[in-house]
Amino acid sequence: MNNKLKLPLLLISIAVTAISGWQMYSRFQIDELWGHRPLFLYLGLMATVLLLLEGRFEHKMQGGRKLLLISLISGLLLAGGFTPMPFFPLMFVGFVPLLIVEKRIADERGVARGAVFKYVFWGLFLWNVLSTYWVTNTLFLAGVLAVLPGTLLMTIPWVLFHHTKSALGNRLGYASLPAYWMTLELAHLHWKDLSWPWLNLGNSFARFPEIIQWYDITGTFGGSLWIWVLNLLIFFWFWNFIQYKNEGIWRIFHSPKKETVSIPPDSKTARLRPALQGIESFAGLSIIALVFFIPLIFSLIKYFTYKEEGEQIEVVVVNPNYEPHYEKFEVGQPQQLKRFFEISREGLTPETDYLVFPETSFGRVWHNEIEESQVIQAFRGFLQDYPNTKLVTGLSSFRRFEKDDPPPQAPRTYVRGRDTTVYESYNSAIQIAHNDPVVQDYFKEKLVPGAEYPPFSSITIFRPIVDALGGSMAGLGTQPEREAFFNEDKTIGVAPVICYESVFGEYATGYVRAGANALFIVTNDGWWDNTAGHVQHNHFASLRAIETRRSIARSANMGTCGFINQRGDRFDGNPYGEQGFRRGKITLNDKVTFYVRYGDLIARIALFLSAILFLVSFVQRRLPKQA
Repeated sequence: MNNKLKLPLLLISIAVTAISGWQMYSRFQIDELWGHRPLFLYLGLMATVLLLLEGRFEHKMQGGRKLLLISLISGLLLAGGFTPMPFFPLMFVGFVPLLIVEKRIADERGVARGAVFKYVFWGLFLWNVLSTYWVTNTLFLAGVLAVLPGTLLMTIPWVLFHHTKSALGNRLGYASLPAYWMTLELAHLHWKDLSWPWLNLGNSFARFPEIIQWYDITGTFGGSLWIWVLNLLIFFWFWNFIQYKNEGIWRIFHSPKKETVSIPPDSKTARLRPALQGIESFAGLSIIALVFFIPLIFSLIKYFTYKEEGEQIEVVVVNPNYEPHYEKFEVGQPQQLKRFFEISREGLTPETDYLVFPETSFGRVWHNEIEESQVIQAFRGFLQDYPNTKLVTGLSSFRRFEKDDPPPQAPRTYVRGRDTTVYESYNSAIQIAHNDPVVQDYFKEKLVPGAEYPPFSSITIFRPIVDALGGSMAGLGTQPEREAFFNEDKTIGVAPVICYESVFGEYATGYVRAGANALFIVTNDGWWDNTAGHVQHNHFASLRAIETRRSIARSANMGTCGFINQRGDRFDGNPYGEQGFRRGKITLNDKVTFYVRYGDLIARIALFLSAILFLVSFVQRRLPKQA
């Protein structure tokens, strides 16, 4: 790069980094959140690093700077297509630039083995930054751990694909990329230590439930497969299109050493080539159009013909609007109870069946003597005026373990004098009713790494990270099975889905198999400030509604309280940061979808194919080459 251009750009990027960092530090000092400032910090840092290292991208790779630019285009396209952005078709071309980069590297001789990683990383990193920078508002370290390891993991399928293609050829090679990628997505849904399925490709369409009604069959992996098939088809069409284009803008896609195809102008091949190219191009575009429109039309037919049938219940969801960093856990419980009850009285009617409060609305509740808790007693006193209403709320709660009890999964201890008490802490939900002496409870199982679960807890070097995130090396207790909260005659079952759990599709089907005919999502969305984070989280709920065909009532502290029908339509949601309530009716459903019954079949097939392709390519690369 010309130094006359590089130096001003470098100074600008350093200035953006410094100003953003200073503003974040200043706001931290006065207990204010950072909003969108982490985005500019990350982009400034990224630009600074790339400008300092840009010469190395030309090392052993002529045209390397152009490849870097093409890689970054992928990041922009993927971020532009991911919810809440409205440009979902960009997802179908988002990986095409990265496929071009990989193709150029594969065609180049003498390129270092790590070249694919070097270029692909920056495109995926830009996507991660643009779509999930808001995690940094929770804690700076949490944002770094979401963006950087998430990007590194995303590069693994690309590196494996590159080596598989080299060993097994183009057909099996390109087929391996979607398989490897969906295997990574499946891992994100099931491992604990680095669980981060937020950017799974099928989530990208959550803003537009009309186009993904077939998720009740495939789940989000159907969306991931749709995206990959179209990206590959468009890449193949585009690459064939540019083979004979070696002038103007098309030159950036060719290797500088590549010889153009030379055909005598008066030959028969030259005379027929335009017609053959036109037929091939038309056929390719026709296939692309079919793959795009058939799922779309099928979904729209399902959307406009789907009818909700069943009993309706009236639900009131509450947003107390407590800022969680500096306010929520500093305000006394009597004061919080007063606010909750005042808001609830405005919304409740004699016909209200359920009142729903957000995640961790109250604390200091011990399950061993739950009826002695002042909070539970306050709930029961309040519900005397609403005998037909059941309250579902999130809690921070505890359970004490005696010597004869089974040992807890996440034991903690406190010592008072000579007595040592063993206990477990939970992010829990309960249901309490005026005419029911039993308090039904549920303990969150899908925990947030760092804050609620210590990743790699056996490795002590991670202790400072967990402490910085406000967590504990003990983590929180969980329960292995999903369950539903039932009414007196067991005719109504509601699922207590707690915050992060609403991001896991197959996991949520467990509530339905446990008898839930509606989903209640309780969450605290104030951690991320008024950024895309709380919007994405709300949109993801539509995916769970479609997959299970269960209506949803959503109670979010500071975020969107509202309702979602069985088609995934969101309605009656409040703006961010608006204290109040929403009252609505949702329809119960007892039918079980194909997805609820069979789960992520596509992902399991991808896992099977990945294992076979990886093993075959591993063996193939080690076989002696025939002379």
